[in-house]
Amino acid sequence: MSLITPSSRSKGPYKGGARRIDNNRIYANPLPLLFIEPPPSRVTSILGLLGLSLTHIENPHCEGIFDPTTRSVWVSNIDHSMLLWRRGFFGKGDLSRSEPSWLARQLNTRKMGGQYLTSEEITARRRAERKQFKLDRAAAIAAVHEEAEVIFETEGKVTKPALSGPAIPSAATWKPAPRSEEPPATPTLEDEELEEEPIEDVEHLQLTLQEAFFLLWNLDCLTVLDPQSMTPMTLKQIWIAFQVAHLSPRLPSQPTQKPQLQYDNPFLINFVVYHHYRSLGWVVKGGIKFCVDYLLYKRGPVFHHAEFALVVIPVYEDPEDQKASVTNLQNTSPFAWSWLSTINRVNSQVQKTLILVYVTIPRLPESILESPACLAHYSVREVILRRFIPARMRD
Repeated sequence: MSLITPSSRSKGPYKGGARRIDNNRIYANPLPLLFIEPPPSRVTSILGLLGLSLTHIENPHCEGIFDPTTRSVWVSNIDHSMLLWRRGFFGKGDLSRSEPSWLARQLNTRKMGGQYLTSEEITARRRAERKQFKLDRAAAIAAVHEEAEVIFETEGKVTKPALSGPAIPSAATWKPAPRSEEPPATPTLEDEELEEEPIEDVEHLQLTLQEAFFLLWNLDCLTVLDPQSMTPMTLKQIWIAFQVAHLSPRLPSQPTQKPQLQYDNPFLINFVVYHHYRSLGWVVKGGIKFCVDYLLYKRGPVFHHAEFALVVIPVYEDPEDQKASVTNLQNTSPFAWSWLSTINRVNSQVQKTLILVYVTIPRLPESILESPACLAHYSVREVILRRFIPARMRD
């Protein structure tokens, strides 16, 4: 049982905006599987009294191609990509920040003239406006200092420059300059022919190995194809291939040698953590932006900012296993308090609680590692870390 519970803060992680109602409709389903209930009738009422139900499960059965080079699974079908993103926020577009929106951005630029913006374009505009605000504020402060120097040179008075007031823009009063709208140019015949050419969607959804295995093993809604033969892979083939992707490449003289599976394989460690929190209802995404391994979202990135940041710390059940291991796992050795304080400070500034996730690595024979049943031998422990602030924590 996890110690992590959603925060009750009223103003911290929630994202506002006019698109909230649309997001509730588009992202209403938390998983790719849909539970279809029949219309109410006498039969359903009687079955409900008996503890039975006629509800059936609608499985989308998406397809992806395993790519061992990038350690990911590529979903090229646009319908499958959008379904997996909108029902659980799985994967990310390889040409986008998160949601696969490259084609929408291109169509918006070509047909709408940039009138309707995607979420990625809105973020880019906000960042540009924030940068311009900082430049305008710095220029205003420099002008006030220059004015104070002129008064000192001419009148000999020492004045303290005011860093606030009507002359200094603030986040509440500053507004971006209106954009100059140029009249649309008369389209030529060459431009019309160019616009008629359809845009090929070259973007694909990129699933991590942990996301892909969760979809195919826990939900049975993903089929992984072999990159060479383009045929469906079996569960055992996928399980071994995902582990081999994290091992050292084989020598050319040993192409057919059976790979030696490791009980401390990075895929196993990360999947244990991913499966643990996904099973508890969290949306788990990568956290490299905040110097951590994972971020936990209550509903998804479009609804809330991440409340928790996870740092995965593998712990060997037997210390001798760490000495004999050939896998160089991250965070297995004791880390400096300065590093821990840095990570905690970064996440505290963005209102995220740092969680140290300890994964106990058991000693297992190689035969057990050939099946996902070995995951039952791993355990997860959580330590919540908060920065001590004397002014706020006197009691």
